Amino acid sequence: MTTVALQTYSMERMTAMLFTFIEKNVRETFGQEGLALLSKGLQQFGLKDTEIIAHKATSEGEIHTLFDYIPTSINESENYPDVTSFARFAKLFAQVTKVIVDEYGIDGEKVIQKGVWDFGKKRGIGMQQRARARNQENTIEHYLENYDMERSDLFVMHDTYHPNEIEQTFVVCPLGNQWAEDGMHLYGINYCKVIDNAIAYGY
Repeated sequence: MTTVALQTYSMERMTAMLFTFIEKNVRETFGQEGLALLSKGLQQFGLKDTEIIAHKATSEGEIHTLFDYIPTSINESENYPDVTSFARFAKLFAQVTKVIVDEYGIDGEKVIQKGVWDFGKKRGIGMQQRARARNQENTIEHYLENYDMERSDLFVMHDTYHPNEIEQTFVVCPLGNQWAEDGMHLYGINYCKVIDNAIAYGY
């Protein structure tokens, strides 16, 4: 039986996909006021950095809403030319989360977490389809081998398989490290609280 080779998604594509889900939930809950705050968050992150992410995501086939917030001509340089794509992901998420949570408090956290949930669920469904394409059942045994995000040595983790769950203990996480370094862990935690359960649910 032929094994299907499936590419993983870049962090730029993941960033654009996540932002699009967050934007949808912000728009539905807070309307134009919320969208204006998201625009402010992207400006604080850096529009040139946002454009780089948007172009890479589009080149990989992702349909996203980042370009809606980026002018066609940007007269600024990158804020983060030397950081990893994981760091850019973390920084963008923290900035758009901060403007929403600072304004709306717990209600803002719920909206951000709903966006993360929808993002994770879609990824999980995609991983289920990746397993199917390889003629595999979407069981625990095949979960990690069908993971859709590019992995990196920047992550250090231990995986323990139990009868009905996989326990992943992260010793080093570049996302968490970036949020801690930037003093943005109170915003980044809104991602960590939701993402793994959402992916598993979709899978």
